[in-house]
Amino acid sequence: MPLSNPIFKHISRIVDGMGLEAYAVGGYVRDLMLERHSKDIDFVAVGQGSGIAIAREVASIYGRKANVSVFKTYGTAQVRFGSLELEFVGARKECYRRESRNPIVEE
Repeated sequence: MPLSNPIFKHISRIVDGMGLEAYAVGGYVRDLMLERHSKDIDFVAVGQGSGIAIAREVASIYGRKANVSVFKTYGTAQVRFGSLELEFVGARKECYRRESRNPIVEE
């Protein structure tokens, strides 16, 4: 999926309206550079905001076609519609305990 996909314009308008910045990160960026197809895009939001709030706004654009899953403990949310899967998180600090793979999350 190229950067010309309308989803990027929708997300840009949403985060601008919230006074945030958001960046595509992770495997999608790698796949874009390697010219591979990818349907999974991760976004990190920078500023006083929540990836969950962004995900809900994105889902509202697509209505019933979109399914939102919220993972409040980690401050993340996922939006699925069609074959596309978007994940949103606010910039955060993570700490890990030796006995657990689950992070302790701080904004």
